[in-house]
Amino acid sequence: MTDLAAVAATLVAPGRGVLAADESIPTASARLVRARVAATEENRRAYREMLITAPALADGISGVILGDETLRQRVAGGRPFPEALAALGMLTGIRVDAGARPLPGAPGETVTEGLDGLPPRLRAYAGLGAAFAAWRAVFTIGPGTPSGMALRANAQALCRYAAACQEAGLVPVVAVGVLMTGAHSLSQCETVTSLVLLEVVTALLDCDVDFEAVVLQPSMALPGLDSGQRVTPAQAAEATLATLGSLPAALAGVAFRSGGQSPEQATGNLAALQRAPHLWPLTFAFGRALAGPALAAWRGDPAAVRAGQRALLRRVAMNVAALAGRYTPELELQGA
Repeated sequence: MTDLAAVAATLVAPGRGVLAADESIPTASARLVRARVAATEENRRAYREMLITAPALADGISGVILGDETLRQRVAGGRPFPEALAALGMLTGIRVDAGARPLPGAPGETVTEGLDGLPPRLRAYAGLGAAFAAWRAVFTIGPGTPSGMALRANAQALCRYAAACQEAGLVPVVAVGVLMTGAHSLSQCETVTSLVLLEVVTALLDCDVDFEAVVLQPSMALPGLDSGQRVTPAQAAEATLATLGSLPAALAGVAFRSGGQSPEQATGNLAALQRAPHLWPLTFAFGRALAGPALAAWRGDPAAVRAGQRALLRRVAMNVAALAGRYTPELELQGA
């Protein structure tokens, strides 16, 4: 096993998942404001420090994805975030894309940008202590979308990103978000997600990416928010697993996005996924579904740090129970 494959295996190790704390500065600031916290650089730093220093977080979290701002900041006591995470038993990840921008020639669709100057940036991030990187492509389901043009443009960007990561000594987390916005059915989402993943896998093969050192971060297959369709966790899990048919057996693992689900919905669907046969480790790489309750409990109050950490650790514990086959909705009521 190569060093990169070993890092990828650590990210999807049994009973552990990934915390995505990589919101852009505008997104993080907006979430702070909604929680009635001033959107300052120091508050963004304190928020991420509150998360990563939750006691024994590493029992259920293998790695934390940060943004550029946080990667360069320090926790109380002076340690840079990557050094602090390493001391706490977690790997440091870095989001390296520049966000989704309108795709010329494909009205209403986007392509994720950030390839310009990427190789030297990746080498710099590795030098700062990052062990893995993340890049997210997003797709919406609608009349005629996603188009073939959008599929190809984003898949090519993902493959170039993944190849550059491995050349720089970082494990690529390949994030593919099929958004819940819209009125599509579960069946439509399954079909579109399958096509998207097939396109992405084909591009990764073209770039000769080492799949043993790749973690895929897809969305779960779910009906659109405006569809009116309600599905059980078992139905969502069946459709989600069906989308993974194009993935190579060598893939290190799959860490699902929460993708706009409530914390409880995401955990319930993650638990259902564990009950069906699968080739790869199936774990979580959640953002708001883990950190949202923590932010609501913390509210920027230094006296509420422990409350925020308890809220985070509770969500992590629910997801660890899901991975272990111990989760039931009733578990959410215990100690609430």
